[in-house]
This record gives sequence, structure tokens and C-alpha cells, in this order.
Amino acid sequence: MEDYMNVKDFMGGNFYNGEPLCAAADEDVQKCCEKENDEYHISMIEQGTSLLALNENDGGRIVGIVLAGGQVPSDLEKHRKEAEEMEQNTWGRIAVFLSAAEIEANLFERYGISSLLYSHITCVDATMRGKGLGGRLATALIEVGKSKGFPLMVAYCTSFYSARQKEALGMECIYRQAYVDYKDEQGQVVFKPAAPHTHIRVMVIKL
Repeated sequence: MEDYMNVKDFMGGNFYNGEPLCAAADEDVQKCCEKENDEYHISMIEQGTSLLALNENDGGRIVGIVLAGGQVPSDLEKHRKEAEEMEQNTWGRIAVFLSAAEIEANLFERYGISSLLYSHITCVDATMRGKGLGGRLATALIEVGKSKGFPLMVAYCTSFYSARQKEALGMECIYRQAYVDYKDEQGQVVFKPAAPHTHIRVMVIKL
């Protein structure tokens, strides 16, 4: 918990400006639904299912994070209601989109399980990308999931690169949605991220 403010600063400089849906927005996405996101992130840290990568040769500087937490079937409806009630700024729209993908993927029924480990955010310092750190974090999270008895781990990959990385670790894409097909009530495409980010992919691995 004592690391959270540093984690939040790290995400401001490395996640919100790099995640495709946030990067395509015309507002400061970290400030959108900030209180709700802080509460959600802290709840994951409290579960002991989140990870930090530190550079010990640089004063213990944070160079990577994973925010992850357990989910149960009732969370699907809980997330749908929370997303519906959020202010419809960029993060609120992302929450609605992720909730819809979660309901469509229907993992609890698909796999006959009553809990799973949800990998919410994986982020690596911009200066450390391309060195396998994201894969090491994901591999470490798989081990955390196994140690805590989760039968499945899931990641909702909005980035082409994050999906490719998860696939290399043996995770399987069980659901995908093209951004161009996701439209608002006026028929306008909601998210227009830069290439090569064309789909959200739901990636899973049995633990």
C-alpha cells in the first residue's frame, strides 16, 4: 500500500499515454473517474495479487507494474452497474466497453468456475520496453494465481502488442471485438486507436 502513490505517478507517465484507447483520447484520462480508479486499484493491491518490478541499480525505481485481483460471477453485474453510473468521459466509456466484453466472454459459465484472477493493468517503463519485462511480470502473475488457487487467469488486451505478448506465454484468445464495430447510439465508432491496435482480445490461461 505504501507504494501506491508512486505507482499512480508511474502510470501517469507510462500507462495512460501508451494504452491505445487512452492515448487516442483528447483529455487527461488519468483524471477521469480518478477516485473510482484509486479505490479499485487499492482493492487489488490489498488482495496481494499485484506486482512491482524495481530497478535495484537505479535506487529501486519502479520500472513495471501489474494490477490484478480476484473476481467472482457476481462481479459481472457489479461492473456493469458501476460502468453505467460512471461519468461518460473516456474512462467511463472504456469501462462500459470492458463490461460488455466481460459479459460476452462469460468466462465463469464457459469454464465452469467460481473465481478467476483478472490481470487488469500491466505496464512497463517506456525506457525498459522490448526487453521481456512485461512477459516476466505476466509469468510471475501466473505463479501468484496458482499459489492462491485460482483456476484461470484472464487479461483484456486493448493493445495489439499486449495480446501478442500474452499469446507468447501460452494464453489463448477466446473473444475479440473490432473497435470499428463498436458504435454509440448515433452509429459513431467510439474508439479510434492508432494502428496496429484494431481489436480488444480476451486472453485466458488455465492455471
